[in-house]
Amino acid sequence: MHEEVKIGTEYITLGQLIKLLNIFDSGGMVKAYLQDVGVMVNSEKEHRRGRKLYPNDVVEIEEHGSYIVKKEA
Repeated sequence: MHEEVKIGTEYITLGQLIKLLNIFDSGGMVKAYLQDVGVMVNSEKEHRRGRKLYPNDVVEIEEHGSYIVKKEA
């Protein structure tokens, strides 16, 4: 099951989403994690912080969980 992340904009970048989740202490740690490990976005490996995520995109972060982007009503 995916944890929902609600956004009030058209999209959110991958780096912003990970910072919003408070998994890492700083933006630098997010950048390093994405460069070294990466995450799965819609079942594809992704390393770009600037990747735009739209409603219904699924992000899987190893050992941290699975998240789905949803638009705030």
